[in-house]
Amino acid sequence: MKITPLLLAGALALTSGNLWAASGRQDSIDRLQMSSDVLRSIMSTPDKGIPDEVVKDAKCIVVVPHLVKGGFVVGGEHGRGIASCRTPEGWSAPAFVSVGGGSWGLQIGVEGVDLVMVVMNDRGLQHLLGDKFQLSGDASASAGPVGRHASAGTDWKMTTEVLTYSRSHGIFAGVTLDGAVVEQDTDSTRAIYGRDASFRSVLSGNVRPPQSTLSFMRVVGEIGRAGTLAEATPGQQ
Repeated sequence: MKITPLLLAGALALTSGNLWAASGRQDSIDRLQMSSDVLRSIMSTPDKGIPDEVVKDAKCIVVVPHLVKGGFVVGGEHGRGIASCRTPEGWSAPAFVSVGGGSWGLQIGVEGVDLVMVVMNDRGLQHLLGDKFQLSGDASASAGPVGRHASAGTDWKMTTEVLTYSRSHGIFAGVTLDGAVVEQDTDSTRAIYGRDASFRSVLSGNVRPPQSTLSFMRVVGEIGRAGTLAEATPGQQ
């Protein structure tokens, strides 16, 4: 068989595509692991972490690990992370998110800062299910309380849709994050699920978690035991 330039170009394109898909999938799996590590730190530092009441009442948790290392800067690029929401059957399968733009109130320039967003009520949940929303624009957001118990004097239960935190060197702090846009990371969604799957379908519990998300779902389930939900059962993908 004679190898023509056209056949060679096609073979190279196919190889490059397969390599990109494999790389994208591994990157997404790595992000699941890093997000799991951040969630474990919530449970391991109760006196200096996110209060029990916040975690127990959360509708959804969004984790964006290693923001600065990922290129998230003031007015600039974006970070990528994972979201999961409570459903009647347990925590939802993980949805892949992209967070871009906005301005930070604390810790800009600190390498390895992680972002945690806790969706606290149905209004915030509906914004997240819509595939794209802006913090302090579409959804009200404020720096979350820190410590074993949230202060009784705060009104976060009544008014705030999203509480935002940063973590550096294992310590959580409330952080203001105005103007950031949260939307679906479609590339990572395809890499893990093998197809397009909307935020609404994934976070509402209508998509089974693939096997590759088992470790992340186990950690989310451990956090969920503080509330009323059991662990989700991963699928076989």
